[in-house]
Amino acid sequence: MQAFCYTLCLRMHPLEALKQNPFVLAPMAGITDHAFRTFMKKRGAGVVVTELVSATGIEYKSERTLKLMSFDPTQRPVGIQLFGEDPEILAKGAQVAEEMGCDFVDLNFGCPVPKVVKKGAGSGMLRDLPLMEKVLASVVKAVKIPVTIKIRTGWDANSLNAHEVCNIAYNEGITWVAIHGRTRAQAYSGLADWEHIAEIKAKARLPILGNGDILTPKQAVKRMQESGCDGVLIGRGCLKNPHIFMDALSLWRGEEPSQEFARDYLGLFLDLREAIVAHCDEHITGIQLRKFAAWFSTGYPGASQFRKNLFQTKSHDELMDLAMEFFKSIGTIEQEDTSHEEFLMGGHG
Repeated sequence: MQAFCYTLCLRMHPLEALKQNPFVLAPMAGITDHAFRTFMKKRGAGVVVTELVSATGIEYKSERTLKLMSFDPTQRPVGIQLFGEDPEILAKGAQVAEEMGCDFVDLNFGCPVPKVVKKGAGSGMLRDLPLMEKVLASVVKAVKIPVTIKIRTGWDANSLNAHEVCNIAYNEGITWVAIHGRTRAQAYSGLADWEHIAEIKAKARLPILGNGDILTPKQAVKRMQESGCDGVLIGRGCLKNPHIFMDALSLWRGEEPSQEFARDYLGLFLDLREAIVAHCDEHITGIQLRKFAAWFSTGYPGASQFRKNLFQTKSHDELMDLAMEFFKSIGTIEQEDTSHEEFLMGGHG
């Protein structure tokens, strides 16, 4: 595993990390928590980012919000992703993130969720670029660490303004722009527009990361090569194949995927359980284990019935017995490619 982990406690600039490993764990609400980031970092993710954190929650010192920001040194380089609409509050939130020791702050201008957008935050700010400019200036001035942003291609098909956003970001000293290849109006429907991402990358004066519909290692490398992006964000793809980062990195380096790590989903699930138990209470542990067991089962015989039974379990022991029985039964059978099917559409910007 250590071949895929950077030296513990080493503070690495995120751009330097991208040069070594351009495959980034995309921030996903309710998924990329402390436990999952540690789990995926061990499995080859080059850079990891927290789930969405409210700058207003930080301002009010919400215990739940501050917990979302926790990380450990094994996750470096790690970014804390903030959302909000007030430049001053976002700047203060970024300062708190910096004080906690993260490697960079990521600002979310991509979240399409109505309760976020109606306040002008998330992808809502794509409709108010003067305000976005103020936010970027305020946050960059407030911290010494790098600031990155995540956006969509625009609010809708008639207002594709990602290139304009990239120009603003460059002028304000933003380190990179990650672009989800859908508009806010699309939410998670249709397909990510990688041709548009490539067009923006070709014109951009700062590093660009692409995001959207990367479900296999080959897709990750292909998107890197065809778009010219400096990195790609992988979200849903790692939920059914936690090996996607290490395999993509091997392919990107011109190597065959490593056989050092057996495709042992029972071992993977037990490792993840250990990480979740260490950071979550009993109730959240049950929720997370059911979700991840369901996702890990995708593409294997009997997965549909397994998922149905899984969400009917009443206790932790019953859940674990069922999961262990299923993952033992599949052994090291090759996972079926289900990239043509809808899978977990939602959860991130």
